[in-house]
Amino acid sequence: MNLVTPSRRCDVLFRADASIDIGTGHIMRCLTLADMLSEAGFECGFVCRAHRGNLIGLIRHRGFPVAELPLEVNGEKPNDGKLAHAHWLGVDWQTDARQTVAAIGNVRPDWVVVDHYALDIRWERFLRSSCRYLMVLDDLADREHDCDLLLDQSLGRVASDYQPLTPANCQIRAGAHFALLRPQFVQRRSDSLARRRQTVPCRLLVTLGGVDKDNVTSRVLSALERCTLPDRAEITVVMGQHAPWANAVRENAAQLRWKTRVLSNVDDMASLMAEADLAIGAAGSTSWERCALGVPTILMVLAENQREVAQRLAAEGAAVLAELGSGFDSTFGGIVEGLIWNKAALEAMSSRAATICSGEGGLEVAREVANRHLSSARSI
Repeated sequence: MNLVTPSRRCDVLFRADASIDIGTGHIMRCLTLADMLSEAGFECGFVCRAHRGNLIGLIRHRGFPVAELPLEVNGEKPNDGKLAHAHWLGVDWQTDARQTVAAIGNVRPDWVVVDHYALDIRWERFLRSSCRYLMVLDDLADREHDCDLLLDQSLGRVASDYQPLTPANCQIRAGAHFALLRPQFVQRRSDSLARRRQTVPCRLLVTLGGVDKDNVTSRVLSALERCTLPDRAEITVVMGQHAPWANAVRENAAQLRWKTRVLSNVDDMASLMAEADLAIGAAGSTSWERCALGVPTILMVLAENQREVAQRLAAEGAAVLAELGSGFDSTFGGIVEGLIWNKAALEAMSSRAATICSGEGGLEVAREVANRHLSSARSI
């Protein structure tokens, strides 16, 4: 990876959470950035709260230290009138800020990277004296930030969306071009796009987030059972390690008349996506992985903060949006059949998706972090 290795030790601290409510996407994209920086010689660590459904074990398995913040078992969820997602934090922002500063201790990192819808300018100002630079990962553009670098990898997002919400000297990287994707997605891109012109569609990939707390996956499998699919169709379902409905999904999968497998803790998602002819997925951060590999997708909105992205992808012709309302059971099968039996439509959708994200933009963000460090090192 073509990043400049720092001339001295450089700490980057990530503050992000995963939980049954939050999902896994925030941690996964922070891990992607941490991997890029670690490969270039940066020392990275995480601060995470021990929510139900956390990914602290996975972060440590990937080789990064984690400072674990306590879960307030008997406490009430914070009610912050300023932030719609304040309850995701598990404590009030002041408590979280003090605990994060305590976790940092005497080691002043070059960067604190925060990826949390429940934190805003107040938390960031509290942390300012504990780091040289502060970076924010966001998707919502719904609150003020005090940061040096801001990344929003949403389709259609532009820097001007954040200019009223950030300091004048903040560097803003906006748009799906900057999506943080692991290197294997770039490596598999060419082969993935080529095979779509050569194979007869028969492989379906179902991946509805790392948690899927409402068990939408079972609804999808039940609807697929009523579809007319190729006799040699194969279905792969991917779930997170803390998905609460995993056993129910496995039972449903066993009833399907096509070869169906249910996987968890997948290390090589790029290969699974590259081999899929049609994906059925949530409109979260995996949307950019599918775009990079040109995977035609039936999108579902599992949380309202995904709706804007889903609608924009559909408007671009990169996906089809399937609403989860009362008419889902009667309309979903028609959407699947209208695509799996129409190779030309799949190829057109693949081409549109591939133009949205190449998978290489995240490296530009990593370079920004690395270059800012080197600039500060020279001034010391």
